[in-house]
Amino acid sequence: MWYLRNLWERIRVAHRNNSPLGVFDSGIGGLTVLKEIFRELPDESTIYLGDTARVPYGIRSPETVTRYSFENTRFLVSNGIKLLVVACNTASSVSLDAIKGKVSIPVIGVIYPGAKAAVRSTMYKRIGVIGTEATIRSSAYVRAIKTLDSKAEVFGLPCPLFVPLVEEGWTEGEVARMVAEKYLRDIKNKGIDTLVLGCTHYPLLKGIISEVIGPEVKLIDSAVETAREIKEILKKEGLERDSEEGPSREFYVTDSPDRFLRVGERFLGHKIKHIELITKL
Repeated sequence: MWYLRNLWERIRVAHRNNSPLGVFDSGIGGLTVLKEIFRELPDESTIYLGDTARVPYGIRSPETVTRYSFENTRFLVSNGIKLLVVACNTASSVSLDAIKGKVSIPVIGVIYPGAKAAVRSTMYKRIGVIGTEATIRSSAYVRAIKTLDSKAEVFGLPCPLFVPLVEEGWTEGEVARMVAEKYLRDIKNKGIDTLVLGCTHYPLLKGIISEVIGPEVKLIDSAVETAREIKEILKKEGLERDSEEGPSREFYVTDSPDRFLRVGERFLGHKIKHIELITKL
């Protein structure tokens, strides 16, 4: 009997470990996080959900964002994921704790990993954060950074036009530069030495942002930091995948799969082989 129990436990653990990571975002921005997951954890299977029918989340009320986040979470959990990644700064800033209270699997957002990297990076304890209106209004980065270092000064700045620029592919050139210069002028004058890219779209504007803000300011990409944090959690919890089969990559959207493919492949840097439209969460 002990042998059968032991065998069943090994089967259960193997099944759990080989389950996919679940990732959701309001649209395509979370693909920058997924790209870093592919880079950092190439053997892990993933399921990505882009809630493209209800994007953007950045202009929604906290109550609405939380409701959307619960629906996204329910869908991914029903697909047997072993860890949930809230790859949306807005959702992470207003609903992460509520999500953690609803599920029994590890949940990670993009706020804390970015905040931790910013505190580690800054020399003069002057940190800037750029993001959507909802993310900046929530002060989530301020709280996270202050928790890690109470002496740090944090300056938040909403940059809402960066998202449509990225989605239109205008990540270089005169238009992108003009918008970046307009937005970043004030925060540059604050004497920051570290700038957190507090929206998953913004890494695609790294080049322009870096040129405008200056080489003396270190840019923190929350997508990169989140992928590293996921790797640490999987190792700590004993959840690393151990199958010899290649990983699966599933993509779901709630609207406009053709547009998601076109823009999303630019975000990921490679082809999306299969995508499925779901009409109800």
